Amino acid sequence: MHAVYREARATLLLAVPITIGQLGQMAMGVTDSVMIGRAGTVPLAASSFGIGIFNIFFIIGIGLLVPVAIFTSRARGAGRHDEAGEFLRHGLLLALGSGVVEVGVILFLGFHLEWFRQQPEVLAAVNPFFLLLGLSLVPSLVYLALRQFAESMGRPWLPMAVILAGVLLNILLNWVFIYGHLGAPRLGLTGAGISTLISRSLGSIVIFTWLRLDPKMRAAWPRRWLAPFSWERVRRMLSVGLPASGALLFEGGAFAMATVMMGWLGAVPLAAHQIALSCAAMTFMVALGISMAVGMRTSAAVGAGEHSRLRPIWLGGTLMGLVFSASMTVVFLAAGHTIASWFIREGEVVSVASALLAVAAVFQIFDGGQVINSAALRGLTDVKVPAAITFVAYWVIALPLGYALGVREGFGPAGIWTGLAAGLAAAAVLLGARFLRLTRPGGAAGP
Repeated sequence: MHAVYREARATLLLAVPITIGQLGQMAMGVTDSVMIGRAGTVPLAASSFGIGIFNIFFIIGIGLLVPVAIFTSRARGAGRHDEAGEFLRHGLLLALGSGVVEVGVILFLGFHLEWFRQQPEVLAAVNPFFLLLGLSLVPSLVYLALRQFAESMGRPWLPMAVILAGVLLNILLNWVFIYGHLGAPRLGLTGAGISTLISRSLGSIVIFTWLRLDPKMRAAWPRRWLAPFSWERVRRMLSVGLPASGALLFEGGAFAMATVMMGWLGAVPLAAHQIALSCAAMTFMVALGISMAVGMRTSAAVGAGEHSRLRPIWLGGTLMGLVFSASMTVVFLAAGHTIASWFIREGEVVSVASALLAVAAVFQIFDGGQVINSAALRGLTDVKVPAAITFVAYWVIALPLGYALGVREGFGPAGIWTGLAAGLAAAAVLLGARFLRLTRPGGAAGP
């Protein structure tokens, strides 16, 4: 247990700034929901729908950029700082290339949102918010690549500071554009889209400039940005990034589909879904921050050839995630109605949201477990089998069960979320078993 404690302490030191940054990034969405919610149920429902569709594309980008953290950490563990810089350079190529393609698809979808069969008032309100959100994808992916590089090189406090500054800027711009202050027109939901685009664009510029000027990053910073790209390196990154993107897409797509199903039930369930999802996502950011630290540290251990550290790193991170998730379970069960009322004053929405938070109280424990297990496996560059596991968990178990309970059997929003909880539980158990199998003596990642 001494090894577990030692590794947990090291993981925590790395995870704290990463988690604060993740919470800050999530806080941008939560503050948007709170400030949009003051404008009414329909704008909040429209934002939920628009963000749900946008997140599908963002998740694809996240998966494609996972190799930046994995290979940068591995290069650092092996003492190859120049190689780490090359993975940043190639990661930015993937960020820009995939981002431009995805923005094109988002702009196309923006003119065909009726395909998703949402309520007429929601469809009438969602554009141009959805289009502005889509345009923010490229700077978001650029920032993500730079952030993962900084964190993998032992500079996690830097991106944390940038994202927190971005949250404050987003709140200020929301106040200006949503409500029409300082001479700006009152733009409502569209104003939130403008604020998000400006905040994300400035964030990517600031973190690039900061890293460029940081003396501690000089050894790893690329010296020839326009040098020919190594297609072998791109192939290696895609061999990890594509399956990782698929795994994340299966999970994120399931939540996006749950959002669509909520829209079938009406504007009130859709608005309540956005409130509860924002709260659950805030607590999930802690588990996500721990998972990112676990993934980086397992990858660095593999790069250094220290396979005996893999299980202690994983176990320490898992225990931390479970303790936090269990504490938040108590909070959601005891104060769900109060928390929901912070977002909106309409009693029906608050009532539905508090019921969903009761379900979230249970599923977040599984959510934390599955994300930590996934990151640990990515640190081993094991991505294909986990992608298959996530497909089964979310598209064979979660969504069919959620549809049957929530839409067909009449249990409504809580039924849909119960299906999600079942899928998360399956993913947590199966991914954990996969990691233990690979790290046993003589396993694929063993000595």
